Amino acid sequence: MSQPVPPPGNPFADGAAPTPYPATPPPAPARNNVGLGLVAALVAALVGAGLYGGLAGAVDREIGYAAVGVGFLVGFAAGKVGGTNPALPVVSAALSLGAVYLGQLLAIAIIVGKALDASPTDIIFNDFALLTDAWSEGSDFMTLLFFALAAFAAFAGSKKAAK
Repeated sequence: MSQPVPPPGNPFADGAAPTPYPATPPPAPARNNVGLGLVAALVAALVGAGLYGGLAGAVDREIGYAAVGVGFLVGFAAGKVGGTNPALPVVSAALSLGAVYLGQLLAIAIIVGKALDASPTDIIFNDFALLTDAWSEGSDFMTLLFFALAAFAAFAGSKKAAK
């Protein structure tokens, strides 16, 4: 008698269909991490300050909507990454104040640099005291309003993004 020829494939298989390994779920997004939320807010504040200062320096005036945008960017980044920690809206509001201040200093440096045919970085690093004096001389009620709007937008943006 002849032996039956096994079908091609795995000779040790029992004939049942192979079961695939269970799929692993994708990693959860980084949320509710206060440290990462603070880092994201700081990076957003620095980027926002650069954008705000560059825009205000290019058009030779302050723009209120840009200050609101900087505040919202900082708050949104903090809330999206950091989650619902109650400290994040307060910290993002404070960081947005610093970002608007740095943006205004950068705008002044760009405007003065155009007038004196100098680099804004040279003005910032070599004449920072004169730059802050010029900011103090030029600040008025609208400057304080831009600060308040940026802080409010950061606080609200952080709360909204954390939901």
